[in-house]
Amino acid sequence: MRYFLTLAYKGSNYAGWQRQPNAVSVQETLETALATILRQPAVLTGCGRTDAGVHARYYVAHLDIEGDLPDTFLIGLNSLLPQDIAVYAATQMPPDAHARYDAFARQYEYRINLQKNPFETETAWFYPQGRRLQLSGLQAVAELLQQYEAFFPFCKTHSGVEHYVCSNLNALWEFDEVAQQLIFHISANRFLRGMVRLIVGACVQVGQGQLTLKDVQTALDKQIALEKNLSVPAEGLALTGVKYPYPV
Repeated sequence: MRYFLTLAYKGSNYAGWQRQPNAVSVQETLETALATILRQPAVLTGCGRTDAGVHARYYVAHLDIEGDLPDTFLIGLNSLLPQDIAVYAATQMPPDAHARYDAFARQYEYRINLQKNPFETETAWFYPQGRRLQLSGLQAVAELLQQYEAFFPFCKTHSGVEHYVCSNLNALWEFDEVAQQLIFHISANRFLRGMVRLIVGACVQVGQGQLTLKDVQTALDKQIALEKNLSVPAEGLALTGVKYPYPV
């Protein structure tokens, strides 16, 4: 039986989603708990990878097991998991449904705190210099991105990908006056390694005058690295949505 699990996690204490040989990952933590409650080996296939320290407010993974899930599955599983991982639902799916390959869109948010907030030290980047950034300048970079489908300048080196194409990209900056936060929203069919953090970094650099909009345009036109690049801290980034051509 194949099941889709919908879940969320705060990534601060983990070396990302994927199992690592010498560090604790979200996948390993979940699989250990699943094996305990199901009394059989459990292997999860996630909708994608998140880097160390990155969060997921909405994440999907699939699981194949022998037999049905117990009636108390969610209660039991969540009681075994640490407080920074929560599983919300388990949905039986056709055997060929795939959490990673069937996803046609993914959504991320990046949050920048402009004032110190002791309750968001691990879920937003505190950047007081951000008060000098103009929202219109940040949005100009976001609008420029939507004219392209290849994003070599915003991929970490040695990523091992076959191509740099990301389709149907949409991007938007907003300012939450009450929370004193700048929030970047971005969606696409796929994302390159480190892509969102590098894009946010480029927006900040343009807003500070360290790069020009023309610099970013030239790098995208020629598919070359930016002369200066900035990868913003992981704590501000969260996966917020995954879309499928069927209900999950």
